[in-house]
Amino acid sequence: MTVVSSTPAEARARFRAGERTPTAGWAPGYAQANMIIVPREYAYETLLFGQRNPKPCPIIDVTDAGSPYTALAEGADLRTDLPAYRVWRDGELVDEPDEIHRYWADDLVSFLIGCSFTFETPLLAAGIEVRHITEGRNVSMYRTNRECRGAGRLGGPMVVSMRPIAADRVAEAVRISGRFPSVHGAPVHVGAPEALGITDLGSPDFGDAVTIREGEVPVFWACGVTPQAAIMASRPPFAITHAPGYMFVTDVPDHTYAV
Repeated sequence: MTVVSSTPAEARARFRAGERTPTAGWAPGYAQANMIIVPREYAYETLLFGQRNPKPCPIIDVTDAGSPYTALAEGADLRTDLPAYRVWRDGELVDEPDEIHRYWADDLVSFLIGCSFTFETPLLAAGIEVRHITEGRNVSMYRTNRECRGAGRLGGPMVVSMRPIAADRVAEAVRISGRFPSVHGAPVHVGAPEALGITDLGSPDFGDAVTIREGEVPVFWACGVTPQAAIMASRPPFAITHAPGYMFVTDVPDHTYAV
């Protein structure tokens, strides 16, 4: 199992030094976050998009314009402390850098969005396998046929992450993840991927395919990559995001988001 028992600060230091890897299993016990950075002109609509779509986009922090710092990790720098970023212009992916100093501007506002990696440690503690961690892969993520509620110029489909769960453990996985509504909470769908418009689990839109064994059920959680689908659909002039699966590791313990 690829669980990296580092502190959040150690993880961020390694990413700042250039290590590029998906973060599932890193710094177990601490919350991770998705990120979208937009010019101040788009900040209200981004905030409204999150407010209107809290399941895929549970906002857990918003920075001041021009500030690369977050209350979720003292001393961390959002321009350097994620393992991989994506830069978007007019809805097109133009760069996937390791740091974003050269793209930074004084009007940029950063949104940190809850991540389902946060409840993977409780799943593992309950003896529920998390397949992408076991296989050392990125989580499988898919665009769906479920449209988010739009906000001004922003709109697009919901993205989901998928974890195969043994049929007799699905109810427990639902209960455990449901205790974390600020990081997507309980699944949005269990089984029947075609009901979400997903035709091939072996070809995720983001991340990697994982093995699904006999007796397992695909379980789908709302995913914080949804804003990236909105960027592709709505084509704002500029945005920066995390690379899917390459998250910001916070200093906030997982249990902080449990209810």
